[in-house]
Amino acid sequence: MSKRSKKPRNALMRAENRTAYLCLIPSIIGLIFLTYVPLLEVFGLSFFSWKGNGFKGFTFVGLQNYVKLLTTDPYFKTSVAVTLYYTFMAVIGSMIYSLIIALLLNRKIPARGFWRAIFYLPYLLPAVAVYLGWNWLYNINYGLFNFILNRVFGLPRVGFVNDAKLVAPSLALVSVWLAGNLIVIFLAGLQNVPKTYLEAAEVDGANSWQRFWHITVPCMSPIIFYNLLMALITNLQVITPALALTKGGPGSSSRFVSYVMYQYAFESRKFGYAAAVSVMLFILIGIFTVILFATSKSWMFSQGGDD
Repeated sequence: MSKRSKKPRNALMRAENRTAYLCLIPSIIGLIFLTYVPLLEVFGLSFFSWKGNGFKGFTFVGLQNYVKLLTTDPYFKTSVAVTLYYTFMAVIGSMIYSLIIALLLNRKIPARGFWRAIFYLPYLLPAVAVYLGWNWLYNINYGLFNFILNRVFGLPRVGFVNDAKLVAPSLALVSVWLAGNLIVIFLAGLQNVPKTYLEAAEVDGANSWQRFWHITVPCMSPIIFYNLLMALITNLQVITPALALTKGGPGSSSRFVSYVMYQYAFESRKFGYAAAVSVMLFILIGIFTVILFATSKSWMFSQGGDD
């Protein structure tokens, strides 16, 4: 290619890059002022003692909030354990449930569009309304689940959200039911699995399970990774069940980290201390995100990768 033909092309590429940067400016400004600046402000606030009354009582305490949080705080360590326990069940349950439903909805079944909408609908409902509805289902006296257990099967009534051992699994079940967004993403990924691979494996005598495990799952691994990451981040920040349903109880069995932060900030008005809780939650999410990215290289398959 001659130098004359290269110059117009390079000029065109520079013009396109300038246009792209100009179009990205509003998004970059929004990201800076709506995400990064508040994040830095919360981090800075965590080194102060402040009750939200202007500059009055705005006192620098250094690492005191963090030291107290990690040593003498009566709720933080328990809340971390409860959050991790809930997140483990919710993430594993959501991944398995959404993948199974996506596999079923990917088949040629009657009214497939209707069923896809039905399974996606819970994700669109207001979260507080969802948990209030499930509160009725879980009610120990007149709830539907206890009616079925007691009247149909003759089993004793169960306090799903009144029993400290059952409240986290019961709330995790609601999170699994709300995983309509994961179903849609899995469904899109399944439709992009190369049919030639599946047909070739079938010709070679592979059964349904072998085709799923050795072809569908590897081809879906980037989608699995994305859904796993989103489910992990979302569930580690869980707060709605505690606010709408359990108020952190019974005892501290559903006192999640985000709910502890809410209590310190808006009930006790200890905004500096609540900021320290939020920073610790940010670090916790960051640790699990880094672990997930580090381990993904051993199981995530990329058709167009360099490896």
